[in-house]
Amino acid sequence: MIELADMIQELREQLTTSLAHGDGRMLRFELGPVEVEVSVAVTQEGGGDAKVRLWVVDAGANGKYGHAETQRIKLTLVPKAVPPGGGSAETVMITGDEVDDEI
Repeated sequence: MIELADMIQELREQLTTSLAHGDGRMLRFELGPVEVEVSVAVTQEGGGDAKVRLWVVDAGANGKYGHAETQRIKLTLVPKAVPPGGGSAETVMITGDEVDDEI
């Protein structure tokens, strides 16, 4: 299993890689909302600093985690490019020259 936060981080890395690999290409794609639907196992750790964690599970693995409550969730993420040092966010263009130069 992988934590939901780690899955989103990997998605961010893959989208950033797509920007870099498309540099200089004539055809551009505007990156719109990204919909992700996953099965997650919800676990809670005890102790003084109790935490609830969301773990992404494989489609066939729901039965393996009897100690955890599994749920299906759908996330809609809207990627924005924020220039280094802050500033206003911009729409992401896969292979967009203006955004590629600032990321």
